[in-house]
Amino acid sequence: MLRCKVDWDDLRYIHAIARHGSLGRAAKVLGATQPTVGRRLAAVESRLGVKLFERVLNGLRPTELGAALTENLDRMEEYALGVERRIAARDTGLQGPILVTTLDWLGDRIVAPAAAAFGRLHPLVSVEVVSDPRLVNLSRREADIAIRFLPFDQENLYERRIADVTYGLYASHAYLEGLGPPDFEAGCERHPIITLHEGAARVCQVDWLLQLAPRAPVALRASGVHGHLWAAEEGHGMVALPRVLGDSRPGLVRITTPIPEPSQGVRLGVHAEMREAPRIRAFIDFMAQTLRAQSK
Repeated sequence: MLRCKVDWDDLRYIHAIARHGSLGRAAKVLGATQPTVGRRLAAVESRLGVKLFERVLNGLRPTELGAALTENLDRMEEYALGVERRIAARDTGLQGPILVTTLDWLGDRIVAPAAAAFGRLHPLVSVEVVSDPRLVNLSRREADIAIRFLPFDQENLYERRIADVTYGLYASHAYLEGLGPPDFEAGCERHPIITLHEGAARVCQVDWLLQLAPRAPVALRASGVHGHLWAAEEGHGMVALPRVLGDSRPGLVRITTPIPEPSQGVRLGVHAEMREAPRIRAFIDFMAQTLRAQSK
């Protein structure tokens, strides 16, 4: 009888190395150690009598045979993930886990409280909310649902705009008492601002702030809303914040502006095969209702 020289677990290791390009990165994804991954690769290559990877400056690159094997492994993974999605989406009623990924302040201020309220209504559904700035791959089940601002560009996804977030211009009482109201006609040249770091993607609130205060000095550039909140409350500058956050802070004043306040859509994405699972469908509808009510 012909005996296969590679088992399924070996293939999982080979696929991770090919996808991530190094033993260290593959080990992190696999939940193993780098030496373990290295030993598994060496054992497979020894049994097959071929080299599947070659060393390059920044890691490992598949050989011609390794690249051909990786193409087959990609297809095998997609079939396996399809089976997982069908099992996860089976009609088991309102029970089972839901993994939701979102952004830091959106998760802390809106999604997590709404998920907790959903859990009280449906105690057999376990919702986990993870703040992650990455665009996770829903097809690979890195999450069941993603909630973010950017449009989704993955295949076989259902996308729904579930709310709009409106931004306002804020400053602390002490800041306004010290510098007076901003002179928008003069470009706010005497009023420092707080904004995103230079490498950040252009977003509506940053463009709006630059229109309002084109001559303002920049007091702070930071990537997260929490840093913006802290700096504004400490009196370091004016800042564009989601009104759902800014209006709730007693130490901040929302400033009337000559340009209308911008809004940004909140988008929910889920794989098409997962959408009709009762727990997923119920969660999507609940989140849409909750976020719309909070964003008004």
